[in-house]
Amino acid sequence: MVVTQENVVVSDSGRRLSPQQVADALRERIRSGELKAGDRLPTQAELADEFGVERGAVRMALRALQEDGLLSNVSKGSPPRIATTSPNREAPQPTMAGLAPRLAVAFSAPQVRVDAACLTAETLMLALGEPVRMIHEGRIRPESIDVRLLLPSREINLAFPISVDGRSDDDPVHRRWLEQRNAQGHVLRHNLQSLRSSHGIDVRVTFRALPFTPPVKLYLLNQSEALIAYYMITRREETVESEVLDMFDVLGSDSLLFSFEEGAGQRDAAFVQESQKWFDALWETISTDLTLS
Repeated sequence: MVVTQENVVVSDSGRRLSPQQVADALRERIRSGELKAGDRLPTQAELADEFGVERGAVRMALRALQEDGLLSNVSKGSPPRIATTSPNREAPQPTMAGLAPRLAVAFSAPQVRVDAACLTAETLMLALGEPVRMIHEGRIRPESIDVRLLLPSREINLAFPISVDGRSDDDPVHRRWLEQRNAQGHVLRHNLQSLRSSHGIDVRVTFRALPFTPPVKLYLLNQSEALIAYYMITRREETVESEVLDMFDVLGSDSLLFSFEEGAGQRDAAFVQESQKWFDALWETISTDLTLS
């Protein structure tokens, strides 16, 4: 964008514009397409000259636009850019559809860190297929991958899945969940650790056991994005080895995944930071070592 005298905005009364009015003027340029995603704004001095305001008013306007998720890199020293909006932020998708592309982006970083708290590793195991495939194709090449998973302990009485009649001493619903938890965890760890021998990537996969059933599934990517989905409980039947299991269960892959990014405004940044603190606190305090049988 070229700043010229024709672009100058003044209030009807002739008084200096407020920070809110400056923000509204820039917001309209973004909405109209005059400023597009990735475009760099003029410097604060140029904007102050254009709008006839002090630089402090410009800074306040830019902060307001950043909190709305419209700008990125506001306080990095160089002029901010118009933010590129993630499709997951505008339209939450089923977890399976939404997680894979976000993992692919996260795995493009040199050091990859994925923290997850969930009922089983099924969705994460399947979604990791996309970045692993990209690594094998040579499209991305992280130097290290650190994955930490919090999964419910085998020793607790799960809130779900659970038999409609309640848990028995030899509960087939609990046994089915435990077998799935362990098998999916083994596959996830194997698929990632194989990258060590095939591509020389430093890989670490660690599990710890939670003393409760998580009501949501949470994924934290590179400490800069949090994705969360609610477990929706439903009653359903499943036949396992000729036995019909009538249970309260969840279909985690179909639950809607909501994305929060650290660079998408103050509220998003706070959610990412607090979610990471919550995960780290669980990891370091009440969770215990988990060995997959």
